[in-house]
Amino acid sequence: MAWTVAPEPHDSPVAAALWRAYYTEVSDRWYLRHEGRRTDPRELEREIAAGAADTGLAPPRGLLLVARYGSAPAGTAGLRLLDAATAELTRVFVTAALRGRAGAELLVGAAEEEAAGLGARRMVLDTRSDLTEARALYARLGYAETAPHNSGPYAEHWFAKPIGGVPERG
Repeated sequence: MAWTVAPEPHDSPVAAALWRAYYTEVSDRWYLRHEGRRTDPRELEREIAAGAADTGLAPPRGLLLVARYGSAPAGTAGLRLLDAATAELTRVFVTAALRGRAGAELLVGAAEEEAAGLGARRMVLDTRSDLTEARALYARLGYAETAPHNSGPYAEHWFAKPIGGVPERG
């Protein structure tokens, strides 16, 4: 089977199903780490609703990409322009059954290309300490840890990378 990546409306049923899987996993990991329990289903529904309300992942300043393995939806990566030169990478996720098959790398690369096409020269992102696999992925793909670029409630590590073949200016 082969991977494909294509834009998808951020509010489509496919996006909603993948985001449910994403939120379930990251929320459970957070609650297990901090409170020793899984996410209460009502909390999960509130988080999903809050996350879908204003994603910033719609054209012309944002985009959601969905990866499919064969024909099955298997992952997401979102991007949004923060300014004319900077895009933010968000919601990078591959379903557990398909991890380790280069889907995340493909999604991040596609998001970088799309961001460069929108004029961005730099990609930034944030992640949590417990998402060690994500931090390893970003480092492997050339992202370097930086000072915070936002104050998100779950942001603990910030990364940046020049994109689009244009060197980043300091």
